[in-house]
Formats: sequence, C-alpha cells, structure tokens
Amino acid sequence: MEVLVFGSSQIKLQKYEFTNREVRFCNLNDTFSLSNSRIYFGRSSAWKKVGVRLTLSALQFDAVREENRSPSPKISKSLNDVRLFVGLPLDTVSPDCNSVNHARAIAAGLKALKLLGVEGVELPIWWGIVEKDSMGKYEWSGYLAIAEMVQSAGLKLHVTLCFNGSKTPSIPLPNWVSQIGDSEAGIFFTDRSGQQYKECLSFAVDELPVFNGKSAIQVYQSFCESFKSSFSHFMGSTITGISMGLGPDGELRYPSHHKLPNINGVGEFQCYDQNMLSILKKHAEASGNPMWGLGGPHDAYGQSLNSGGFFADGGSWESPYGDFFLSWYSDMLVAHGDRLLSMAAATFDSGVSVYGKIPLMHSWYRTRSHPSELTAGFYNTAKRDGYESVAKMFTKNSCKMICPGMDLSDANQPNETLSSPELLLTQIMAACRKHGVNVSGQNSSSAGAPGDFDQIKKNLSGDFVLDLFTYNRMGAYFFSPEHFPSFTKFVQSLDKQELHADDIPSEDEEEAAEFLVKRSESSKQLQTT
Repeated sequence: MEVLVFGSSQIKLQKYEFTNREVRFCNLNDTFSLSNSRIYFGRSSAWKKVGVRLTLSALQFDAVREENRSPSPKISKSLNDVRLFVGLPLDTVSPDCNSVNHARAIAAGLKALKLLGVEGVELPIWWGIVEKDSMGKYEWSGYLAIAEMVQSAGLKLHVTLCFNGSKTPSIPLPNWVSQIGDSEAGIFFTDRSGQQYKECLSFAVDELPVFNGKSAIQVYQSFCESFKSSFSHFMGSTITGISMGLGPDGELRYPSHHKLPNINGVGEFQCYDQNMLSILKKHAEASGNPMWGLGGPHDAYGQSLNSGGFFADGGSWESPYGDFFLSWYSDMLVAHGDRLLSMAAATFDSGVSVYGKIPLMHSWYRTRSHPSELTAGFYNTAKRDGYESVAKMFTKNSCKMICPGMDLSDANQPNETLSSPELLLTQIMAACRKHGVNVSGQNSSSAGAPGDFDQIKKNLSGDFVLDLFTYNRMGAYFFSPEHFPSFTKFVQSLDKQELHADDIPSEDEEEAAEFLVKRSESSKQLQTT
C-alpha cells in the first residue's frame, strides 16, 4: 500500500510529515501511518486540503519525527482473548491456479493487517480450481504461493476447502464433475419445478459411486489428502485451522433460497433429484406410509407464509406427515455434515482444528413454523429445537462451529419478514454451550451495515464464548476511507493497546514503513471481490 499526496510540498500530520506524491484508489480523510510495528489513525483536517488518497497500488511515506511527543502507556492484551482473522478475496488465485491475483496488493494488505495486530487470514480454496479438469489431478501452486506469503508476513492461515461453486466471482465446480452431471442429472439438487442447483452436489450422492466408481465422500477425501500432503510444511504452524465446505456457500444447508433475490422468502424444499426421491421413497415405505415418499409437501411450493398451507399456523408442518418429512429432510442434512466432518477429523490429525459452518437463516424466526430454517434443512420450530442434533454432531466429531451474522441486529431487519438474527444466534449458542461445541464467529455483510462493529463487539464481549472471529473480506472496500478507519478502531477496541514511546519511530527510522504495491487488476475488479 502507498500513501501519497499530489504535488511536492510537505504537510504536517500529528506526529509525522509526509511528502506529497501522486496516488490512486480512494480518498482518505483520516491520518494513516505505518511504522515497522504499528498502524496509526487519527483525524486531521490537513488531509482534506491536499486530497490525500490511500491506494492498494502502493504505500510508502517518509516519516519525520516531530519535536515534542508525549509517550502513552501501553495497555496489554485483548478483550476475551478473541483471535482475529480477515478473509482474503474469493478470487485470490487465478482460475488455472498458476498465479496469485493482485499479488502485490495482497502482500501490502498482509503487512497492514500484521501491523494492526490481526492474527491471521482466511483463504478460500476452490475445488473447481484445484481439481479443475480431471479427477485426481490437482494443481496447488497458486495456493502454495499464498501460504508462503502469509508465512513470510508472520501471520496464521485458516483454510476453507470449498466444495461448492460461486456465482460472484464466477467459479464453477470442476469441469469433469459438470460433464458427469450432463448424463447423471441426479448428482445436483433439484426443486419441484425441475430446476437444478449446479453449485454443489446433492447430499444423496455422498455414498453413491457415480464419479467414475467413487462416491462424493471418496472424492472429497482424496482432495483433502492431497491438500494435507502438499501443505505439510505449513500444517500446525502457519495453517492452524481448516474449514470443510458443507454445502451452498460452504454452509451446512440446502440451497433453498437460490432462486430468490434475497433470503426473505420462505424458500423451497430441495428433494426432487432422483437420488433424494429414491431415499425418501425407501424411508416412507419403512415407516409404513409409502404415499409419503412421493415427494415434498405439495402445499409448500412457491407460497408466501401468509397464504395458508404447509407453513401457516395449524398447517401441515404440525401434522404427522409434516413431522415425518421434516425429520427426514433434516436428518439427511445432519448425516451429510457428519460424514464430511468425520472424514476431515480423521484426515487432519496434525495439530490443526477442523471447522464447519452453519447458516443464520433468521427470516421468519418470530413465526411458529420458522419456514426459512425448515426449507434450509433445520427442523427448528416453536415446538422443537432444531440445533440440538447439529451441535451433537459437531461434538461427536470434535469439530468447531462457525456462525455468521455476528454483525446483524434485529433493529436493522425489515419488519415484514419477522426476522430475528439476535434471537436465533442466542439459540444456536445455547445448543453449542450445552453440548460443548467451540464456536467461531463471522460477519455476514461485507458492505457494512449500520452499527455493525458495535454489534460484533457486543457479541464478542457478551455471553457468547468465541475463540476466533473472521472478518469478511479483504478488497477495495475493506481498505477504503469509508471502512478501514472504522475497522482499525474496531481492532484497537478489541486489543486495547495504545502506543508506547518505544513504538514510535525515531529519527533513525525515517524509512520506518515502505513497501511498494502495484495491482495487476483494476480497482473495480478488486472491489467486486
């Protein structure tokens, strides 16, 4: 990164003077300075006069010590000992995995995070990039380069193994998987209208040998073993945690809302691929009710909550059939999570923690039926706690749970959806405490919701016992003047550290922090990331 000012004059900014030079990327209205051990922010009107801008293209400045400086006491260590990570861009590595996108910008960002006191970064590793063209042929070079960069920066690395695709940025499943899907349509989730969701595999193929004689779990396991072998040098030292992708967007859920513009609808059940229907049919016959195995609820498809039918008060969700279907649908989800986390726990036994992420389906939480959770696979209603079985599954596999939505408050939700992220998060945490599950947090909105940092701090310092929080995600907005000063203050509020006199550069440290970055992509592309 590089702080530069137009022209050739010098301006005085609190403790330092900075040489004016050209810059691009974004306007910055706060004093920003780096030393070899700290990042500093403070308000100064002088910035506005010269139009200072902060860029991920470069960051350099010449610090000149001011005559009179008052040392501040150093206050030690962090609030609740929460370890703070920041997510790297989703498209950190090129589609062929041979290079690192905007590598110099990321290198600058890593240094900035290190100076802030962030413990590490999270790296998404995509199945569709590593094992792109043929089963069993892996390309890790781009991700290995990132691991080297993180290690050199003195940061820790949390890896997310993404067995799903992404629309933004566009990262599909492996080509060979899509080719199999052309003839084996049952490998993808399907709704009642026949529309397929092709960004992750149906849970019904976990143990079916439809991938050249291998099941999905066997394919995932081979991927994990290759990752462990290729990154053995980093395991347990730089790499301290591994998250297993468990479904759409990496979360343990069905893709029930993928056709909707947002998650405010009730969603649709995803049980109509031929393999799911086959399992449902056998389950219904075993229960003595074969007619219940013909498909999902007929009165839940495409309806709003208030139009009657399955999700309404007194609707079919409260009937014996409703209990049968919702129990089966939820059990399929939990069994999928169990298979993947069990495999991961057995594979990664070298000093790293294994994580799995669940969603926060908070729309309609204040209703009795909780339809958004039901269609996503969580049998959670006013009459039943749907997170008990999930917490037990995590405990069984000695895995940690990642919960998003730590930045969401009830006050900022639309009234018409009867949403409550705060109450849902409290319920999930209660189940985790009861069953001894360690929880890590994430924020859900990368754009920044009103009061998001205050809400995160409230959750980190309240009754929720979290050992790790990941802030998503590094990119152009993350380093913008609208955001980065607030993030810096947030980190400082967790760490509660102030400058000591020894931490401030002396006259012999005029080149305290200079590192050059030149992005290969446009600012718009990084913003999209």
